[in-house]
Amino acid sequence: MTNRENFLSLIRRQGYESVPVEFVLSPHLEQICREELGAEDYQAYFRFPWRNVEDLRLQDQDTEKFIKYYKKPLAEGADIDLWGVGHEKSPNSMHMTYMRHPLEDMETLEEVQNYPYPDYAHADGAHQAEQVKRIKEQDLIAVGNMQMTIWECAWYMRSMELLFCDMMDDNEIAHFLFDKVLELSTIRAVSYAKAGVDVLFFGDDIGMQRSIMMSEELYCEWIKPRLKKLIDTVKAINPEIAIFYHSCGFIEPFIPHLIEAGVDVLNPIQSECMDFEDIFHKYGDKISFHGTIGTQTVMPFGTPEEVKEAVWKNLDIVGPKGGLMVAPTHMLEPEVPLVNVLAYVEACRTYKTKK
Repeated sequence: MTNRENFLSLIRRQGYESVPVEFVLSPHLEQICREELGAEDYQAYFRFPWRNVEDLRLQDQDTEKFIKYYKKPLAEGADIDLWGVGHEKSPNSMHMTYMRHPLEDMETLEEVQNYPYPDYAHADGAHQAEQVKRIKEQDLIAVGNMQMTIWECAWYMRSMELLFCDMMDDNEIAHFLFDKVLELSTIRAVSYAKAGVDVLFFGDDIGMQRSIMMSEELYCEWIKPRLKKLIDTVKAINPEIAIFYHSCGFIEPFIPHLIEAGVDVLNPIQSECMDFEDIFHKYGDKISFHGTIGTQTVMPFGTPEEVKEAVWKNLDIVGPKGGLMVAPTHMLEPEVPLVNVLAYVEACRTYKTKK
């Protein structure tokens, strides 16, 4: 099989010949890879099976216009993203930031409606088809990465506490904000789909360490219908496009809803929160998985042999038909030793499917 054939067959649960390698490194570990391995591009160095296609390019990328929405000024040196969300830095947190919310001081629907949301309707997507073509010519999978799709995108602007209050009150602000985010996410997703990406990666964290983040009732009222509408729109353009969906934490009660919404591959099945073998036996005939190797436990604190055993155990669970793109469940933080990263790669490269 080619890389593309192997990847698509694996996530479709139709068998596979080799185990893809994939992970995300923190900036600290990126630097270690450059220094110790000479890996300027770690995705190329470790032969990842996919590459991201660039998002739509906004005509207006001036983020200074958002400063006026913060009654309490942002800390010195803070960054503002294209949605107006502030990210304050701390010398003790390396790449992590403290998030500030530009809509949290707004009290009326009119204020929220008049906010300068990113104008994706007039953004430039001319580069996307060419990037997709170039990626596929290299026998790689083209990915449109749109994590923080509906729920997270909305609460990042409004604040989680206030958005939950809006939802519980059936406030018109929540209706408008979720619909606005869906509208903009749909424009982006449609552009990716028309450009020919193989994978669209959606996601919203809807789980916590031991429980779901909101009730199923709230999820099914506010989030699920909008996610399904988004996926249905994409699948109408290309029924073969693979929908990946990310949520950290314990989300088992939501898995049937995600399947109904049209998710094809669920990421990351956080091993500290859910048992992969149990999840696979319940849902493995309806959905595939990406992740399962704990970044709170075995990757930072296990031995290289324990990392390999975790990889092999989960691959044994799914068997020769596939359905698992085994990978660390989240960004590999600075405490993860390089030998454990290399052990994960070696485990994938040397795994032999049990017939």
